Amino acid sequence: MHKHTLGRTGRTVSVIGLGTWQLGADWGAVSDADGAAVLAASADAGITFFDTADVYGDGRSERLIGHFLAHDDPGAAITVATKMGRRAEQLPENFVLANFREWTDRSRTNLGMDTLDLVQLHCPPSAVFDSGEVYDALDTLVDEGAISNYGVSVETCDQALAAISHPGVATVQIILNAFRLKPLDEVLPAARAAGVGIIARVPLASGLLTGKYSRETVFAESDHRNFNRDGSHFDVGETFSGVDFEVGLQAATEFAALAPAGLTPAQAALAWVAQIDGVSAVIPGARSVGQAQGNAAAGVAEPLSLAFNEGVQDIYDRLLREQIHPRW
Repeated sequence: MHKHTLGRTGRTVSVIGLGTWQLGADWGAVSDADGAAVLAASADAGITFFDTADVYGDGRSERLIGHFLAHDDPGAAITVATKMGRRAEQLPENFVLANFREWTDRSRTNLGMDTLDLVQLHCPPSAVFDSGEVYDALDTLVDEGAISNYGVSVETCDQALAAISHPGVATVQIILNAFRLKPLDEVLPAARAAGVGIIARVPLASGLLTGKYSRETVFAESDHRNFNRDGSHFDVGETFSGVDFEVGLQAATEFAALAPAGLTPAQAALAWVAQIDGVSAVIPGARSVGQAQGNAAAGVAEPLSLAFNEGVQDIYDRLLREQIHPRW
């Protein structure tokens, strides 16, 4: 497994990490046993970076990780990133030190950690990214020993650029995949220049880039790919990267044809993101041992060809740019 430095944290992590939203909620049911098996399979495959949030299953995802680290593999050298800020109404005035202390204390309990490795603001309102008081409060948490590092998770490139300008921000988590290329324009160069790590989320466009879906695919009622296609529950960019499902199917078919021998379309999609200069880690989810192992294999893939990269750009320019690029 290739490893990168996680931005200003200075930690070394596997380039393929594990996103654990699906272990909490919004992707259909995953049992505790299946969740533990995914965590174990990921660690066994060389993954050393888990990403979670305090609202995934109201803390269930954090608790599963905490139990795994304490009981199933207590010697595992795993860096855990969690997120905070979605437990309150999304108003800038709620992003204050008292709430940060409450939220991080809850995550510390869930994860069984005295000091959290990395805490990220969880896609807050844009005004939060411009508030010096917010960053002062986060610095206080570091000084108090509640957290080691902090970063942000964002919806838009403008939010990412605002956060990168603050010297305490260690990482920026942003949607980056073959169907969402705008971060390559300004965010990646700015992050590289500042030494800020990029954590690429939704790298498979909610599964579209696996090439396994069709017009007949049915998603469970509890799956955001069913209930959030119109953005009625949270930012629509989190579901299929904001791509219209029908258009996404066509783009996914064309993308699958680019995958080189030896890589599935999903592995090619993950390897493409992981090989971008400045990306610290890519965090696909996994609901089964097989998925976790398959994702990890992308972390040892050979460099993709110029023709592959040109093909990704062509698909984006023809089918997706007009719909996606102006929005995020």
